[in-house]
Amino acid sequence: MRLPVSLWLPLALAVATVAAGQSPLQRRVVRDVLEYFHGRSNVHFLFRERELDGVIEREDPSGTFVQLRLGLAQTGCRKRAPQRQCRVLENRRKPTCLACYKFDTSDVPKVLDKYHNCGPAHHLAAKEIRQRDEAECRAVEEAGKGGDVLYLPGMFAFSRGLPA
Repeated sequence: MRLPVSLWLPLALAVATVAAGQSPLQRRVVRDVLEYFHGRSNVHFLFRERELDGVIEREDPSGTFVQLRLGLAQTGCRKRAPQRQCRVLENRRKPTCLACYKFDTSDVPKVLDKYHNCGPAHHLAAKEIRQRDEAECRAVEEAGKGGDVLYLPGMFAFSRGLPA
């Protein structure tokens, strides 16, 4: 089935505009979250990015912290046999993923710490899960600061005490 240009052009421009508005680290997080989500054993279909919400990107001397909510939409393609044109299925699963990443300050940023949580949107809105997510994201944001100093041999010495 071929769609007229008047139908697919606005969608292509919208996707390009969203991608253009993302920083390279945000695009990397989105790609990593999709890879993580598709790697789960209970996921049998491919999912596509539906929306990007609540993007936070903060820099400090220890690195860059990126937090985002990624809305996904199920496609008609099985993940075992991906095809080029995977159509998004309406009224199917639309999970939401929360991702928190901390990158170092090198030229090619390495991930210092990360946290993912994917599930139905109503599941992530539960108070207990939201509190756990906030605590995990705070811990990720603190990665690389003062307490996470590189360990070098000889920094600590342990002695064995004599039996009492």
